[in-house]
Order: sequence, then C-alpha cells, then structure tokens
Amino acid sequence: MNYQTPALRRALAADYAIGLMSAPARRRFEQLLLDDAALRAELANWQESLASLTDGLPEHPLPERVWHGITTRVEPQTLHLPEKRPFWNWLRATAAACSLVALVFLGSLYNRDDARYEATLLSADAQPALKVEAHEDYLQIEPLTLAAVGPDRSLELWAIPADGKPISLGVIPAGGKGKVELNDAQKVLIGKPIALAVSLEPKGGSSTGQPTGPVLYQGGLAAL
Repeated sequence: MNYQTPALRRALAADYAIGLMSAPARRRFEQLLLDDAALRAELANWQESLASLTDGLPEHPLPERVWHGITTRVEPQTLHLPEKRPFWNWLRATAAACSLVALVFLGSLYNRDDARYEATLLSADAQPALKVEAHEDYLQIEPLTLAAVGPDRSLELWAIPADGKPISLGVIPAGGKGKVELNDAQKVLIGKPIALAVSLEPKGGSSTGQPTGPVLYQGGLAAL
C-alpha cells in the first residue's frame, strides 16, 4: 500500500483519531508515525479538531411538567385481580408468554446480522463522504456528503489488500444508499486488513477488473 498518497494518509489519520482502526492496523499506523513527521502533524490536526466535540454543554433544567409526565409513565400502577382467575385469563397469560418467547427468538436471529466491520470513506479534501458497514453476507452503504454522479456513470467499491492490487466489491447503488451483496471470495477478503476505495466508472462498473476512473473516496475498514 502506498502510504504517501495524501488522501490515504488523511483517511488513516482520521480513522486512528476516531478509534475505528483494528488493533493490528493501529500498530502498523503507530510504526509509520515514528519516522513520519508530516503524518504526526496530520494526526495532530485531526485530534485537535475532534477535541472540540468533547467540550461540555451548558445545563438546561427541564420544566417541572416534563418531570411530572415522566414520573406518571414510569411509576408502577396497582393492578387488582380476583383471587381466583378464570380459565380465559390463564389462557391469555399463556398466549402472552408464548408471544414474548417468540419475540426474543426473532430478536436473537436479527442480532446475528449485526455489522462486523465499518469504514468511513473520505474525499480528497478529507470530508466524510460514505459510510460502509460490513455484515456477514453484504455491505450496507450510507451516503454522507456524496458528490452527484451522472446517469452514464457508476461508483464502484474496491478492496485494497496488503499487496495493493484493487479487488472489486461491486457497484454502489444509485444515490449511494443500499446493499452490495458479497460472494464467498469477497466475504473472506472482508475479514482481512484492507482499505476501501471508490472510483468513478462507466455505467455498470469497470470492464477491466481494475479501476479505470479517478479514485474519489478512500478509508480503512476496521473491526467493530
């Protein structure tokens, strides 16, 4: 990987400052910092910019009516039941318990699809442009400040492994929002230390298997 590329250096410094890097990636980046004064300055700029986000905010006390509304909603209410419950009450309680078990089971299935890796891709001027979440079988793409693309063009997402040769992950949906399905080889690739890049390509993506247009956005993929 060419660590002298300005956009990549900004992206790596941003990911390190924000805390998005995996442990191996952080160690590699810290080794680069030892001998690269310009990279240390880039990181310092990011850390200084992010520090302002942690400044304390002035307190704004809530009106009494708001606290009263919260109290009336959370205080336990007394429920009076007869000592002997009829059969239909028991049946309703059983049905409610079964529904609760079903919801817990479905929730556990849903949680299996949580994102495993994440990347924030930056533009050449270090502006966050695209968010990528890697799930087990697909990538979820969310635009942040994405530039408009003509109808005869497509944005193509590339993985940049350690050898530096781009591997296509697919064409980003129109408008920058949607899913990109992963094949088996791409799933294996996502689990390795890689960077992501987005190039501007002809409609439908590159026909050569390599980027043919300019690289618009870059960023490191980090484990969550």
